[in-house]
Amino acid sequence: MLTERQTLILKTIIDEFTKTAEPVGSKRLMSLLDISVSSATLRNEMAILEEFGLLEKTHTSSGRIPSSKGYRYYVENLMDKKLDSKVQNALSEVFQERHYTMEEIVKKSCDILSQMTNLTSVVLGPETSSQTLQHIQIFPINERSAVCVFITSHGHTENKTFHFDESISLKDIQTCCNILNDQLAGTPINEVATKMEEIRPMLSSQVSRHEVLFQAFVGAFMKFASDNVYTSGATNMLYQPEFADIEKLKELMKFLEDSTVWRQLGNSEGDISIRIGNDNEVIPMDNVSVITSKIKLNQEEEGQLMVVGPTRMPYNKIVALMEYMAKVIEDLYRDDG
Repeated sequence: MLTERQTLILKTIIDEFTKTAEPVGSKRLMSLLDISVSSATLRNEMAILEEFGLLEKTHTSSGRIPSSKGYRYYVENLMDKKLDSKVQNALSEVFQERHYTMEEIVKKSCDILSQMTNLTSVVLGPETSSQTLQHIQIFPINERSAVCVFITSHGHTENKTFHFDESISLKDIQTCCNILNDQLAGTPINEVATKMEEIRPMLSSQVSRHEVLFQAFVGAFMKFASDNVYTSGATNMLYQPEFADIEKLKELMKFLEDSTVWRQLGNSEGDISIRIGNDNEVIPMDNVSVITSKIKLNQEEEGQLMVVGPTRMPYNKIVALMEYMAKVIEDLYRDDG
């Protein structure tokens, strides 16, 4: 159990190191603290915090930096989550500009998250591999275009807009949809494109220009079944001093490019998960942290917001931002549905 003074010292060192990436010595610490203590007393308290495993010495400085254990203590006991009202208003205004599709919401959220944190963001859309196709519905827009809506067993929907010339009629598209509904209902999403090959002869016998429609629907289903993983701001890592070592940067980039990593990280308990340094078995780098926030899209589906960066990140601001952004996305998703 830390004393009140030790708690203040630890929090101050973490806040200062987060801003500067420079080890904090006793003289600098004295200038930051609003308490009357000697430099010797501060050095003694810092030594105790080091014995507890909450601070570490560096090879190049007499100052201290937080350890992974120190950051863990901070996020569990000292973190004060506050989101600036200007940031809240800016987030709300971005999505009020116009009506967005869910794919646009996910991509835009990913970009905003990386821009506001200056780190790398990852957004996972709902995983469709465990879902089955329930129904396809068509909505004419005009004589030369229509929207097809694909609905899954979990209530997830995807839209595909078809634009066609005079050689394809709206009746052809409707006939195609009817055949697909009869033959594909109940099929796992990731198997639909393959199963369509089996019904190609049926389409060819009932639909003129069937090949054009066949390819369009196959493409739509393949996109539907693809892993909805979006990343933004990977180049932000270039500006973090922790990754000045090119080999460390290459190692991190390898993980950032692997979508299976993010699905593994998404399988966490709780609405917010904070993996710090060696806590993270999926990305085994001691200087990397990953914060994950769940997005509850409906009773069946969840998405994930993630921020990836050095262990020296402003956890309080990022967690507050992610919690608010998750709420904004959930509200938009319900409105969209």
